[in-house]
Amino acid sequence: MAQAPARAASAVRLFDAHCHLQDPRVVAVAPALIRAAAASGVARFAVNGTSEKDWHLVKQMSQDHPAVVPCFGLHPWWVPERSPDWMDSLRRFFAETPEAAVGEIGLDKGSHGKTIDFGEQVEVFRRQLELAKELEKPVSVHCVRAFGDLLEILKQTGPFPAGMKSTKAKQMLKSIPLDRILLETDAPDALPKLDNVSVLPVPVPGSDADSEKHHKDSDTQATTTSDESLNHPANIRIVLEYVASLLEMPEAELAELSYKNATKLFSYPGSKVLPEAEAI
Repeated sequence: MAQAPARAASAVRLFDAHCHLQDPRVVAVAPALIRAAAASGVARFAVNGTSEKDWHLVKQMSQDHPAVVPCFGLHPWWVPERSPDWMDSLRRFFAETPEAAVGEIGLDKGSHGKTIDFGEQVEVFRRQLELAKELEKPVSVHCVRAFGDLLEILKQTGPFPAGMKSTKAKQMLKSIPLDRILLETDAPDALPKLDNVSVLPVPVPGSDADSEKHHKDSDTQATTTSDESLNHPANIRIVLEYVASLLEMPEAELAELSYKNATKLFSYPGSKVLPEAEAI
């Protein structure tokens, strides 16, 4: 298994506020990714579901790994594939998993999103926002070229007592209050692409082995290859370094600040992190 970069040895704790370790490209090696990221200082992972097909994987991952905060949601890209009873199913997952947050949900008018009926996206988004408000859960929002629509819907549906996380342009970073800053990898997507920066690759099983066996044996199976196109959650260290440089803030200070922010965000009733938040 690939080892974390040497620079990760510094004593910081990090909270990956948004990733997708249930993604079919990495689910077989997710336990190894979690171990390697933990060794580099990542104490918690908010793993976001995207469709009815992966909510059970997120739930199981949360049960297997105390560091995983589960999130259930219907991503706009998967709106066309929803079943007639998708909302009932979503409610059932939250009833069975009270420690879960809402996500990833949102609106998308980008190159892929524009192929999906926007009216349906809005309807699905609104219903999930209303559910989050009812359950007093934080929400992870995906928004591409639809910020005007997003803000209008939030004004109509809010306020949200637990807060909300969304992606902003880098140039807006310094305008964000320090108590709202979170760090995320979006792993296995969003591989950092910066000059003179070494990223940790994702180990992948041999292509000739059975995928089900990979899932069952991923804790013990040695992996000898890697997929350098996929993002590893341990690369949150690169995000930390980059954001700290933009904010002109020591990395250790930003790490602790963002960890506390994420802990507070995910400290709703039933959350795994609630006891820790109460001590902050």
